[in-house]
Amino acid sequence: MIAKMKHSAVRTMRSPSIVVATLALVALTAGAALVGCEKGKMSSEVVGSSDLVAKGQRIFRFDTFGDEQLWTDTLRLNEVVEKDVDPTTALRVGLKVDADVLPPGILKKVDLKSPATTVALLKMNAIVGIQATVDSNNHITRLGVTCALCHSTVDNSVMPGIGRRKDGWPNRDLNVGAIIALSPALPADKKAVYESWGPGKYDPRFNLDGKNTPLVLPPAYGLAQVKNETYTAEGPISYWNAYVAVTQMGGQGSFSDPRLGIDVKHSPDMVTSKLPALRAYQYSLPVPPPPAASFNAAAAERGNALFGQTCLACHVGATGTDNNSGKLHAPAETGVDGTYAARTASKAYRTTPLRALWQHPPYFHDGSVATLADVVAHYNRVRTLGLTVDQQRDLVEYLKSL
Repeated sequence: MIAKMKHSAVRTMRSPSIVVATLALVALTAGAALVGCEKGKMSSEVVGSSDLVAKGQRIFRFDTFGDEQLWTDTLRLNEVVEKDVDPTTALRVGLKVDADVLPPGILKKVDLKSPATTVALLKMNAIVGIQATVDSNNHITRLGVTCALCHSTVDNSVMPGIGRRKDGWPNRDLNVGAIIALSPALPADKKAVYESWGPGKYDPRFNLDGKNTPLVLPPAYGLAQVKNETYTAEGPISYWNAYVAVTQMGGQGSFSDPRLGIDVKHSPDMVTSKLPALRAYQYSLPVPPPPAASFNAAAAERGNALFGQTCLACHVGATGTDNNSGKLHAPAETGVDGTYAARTASKAYRTTPLRALWQHPPYFHDGSVATLADVVAHYNRVRTLGLTVDQQRDLVEYLKSL
């Protein structure tokens, strides 16, 4: 990380990163009770007041927490975007455009091959997850990122990459590393690491330990009633929001975890007071239902019974995770790669609720499994479940129905 911070007052960081607000290990992690809980309405006691949720939405979509000091002052990405990033390039690296703020017919009138059009889109606040200040000469003077960059997408109702916002959906098209690597301030070896990540992946610890095991960007919906939402369950939702905002986005806030040797302090703190509202908005985000006719209902019913027989030992209760009672699992228990866990405070993975699996392949924390059929085959082998080929198909249909 090229941004420099003093330890205790500000922490030294060796490489820049982007928000990854909520990390979740996608494994076989839920049952019918979880489905009912997530698809039902959450009480106001869980989610929070409508005013708090609305405030959280504004923070999620538009608050940079003062991270312009990283993206502008250090990485100088404002210069790159203004000079070299036309809308076609922006869409190619997975950036999304909010159609609701576009004037009618504007896309037919502008040059999608011109960086000036990107500046105009930023000026009208149309690019999801990026905030920019544009002066009267159409120069980008300040540029920062928000939670929505990685954890929102659009419905493609206008064209691929342009449509209405879908907050909480992981942007698996987003090539975070390629965006960071555009910085003229980075040395070649750092750029090579970022460019190795590929679409939909990001390493939230590379700037701290210099190691490289990128994770898939997770969904930020379906978090209500779940105590710890990170892959390795080091803390609750606001813990991870603060970690990301301060140590990854470059936000001007305070975050401390002695287990990881992190102690960052800023005054004024532009993060901590916003965490309750941000969490309330995340709690309010519903799990998207599967598309109509996207699974075989009869097979899914049989798969539901199989899930109860083979998976509920870990995926218990209304939340579908034994981590709410503090349980963690060694990588060997589930047969997943343990390299990332070894870099964390817990050294293990949590059981995570299944949430709209149809919507966000690839699976597992590192994206090492491409399809739900592969997920089922993996656990059938590692956990010696003894499922027949037909039973595995039924279980896949059930997972597609969540």
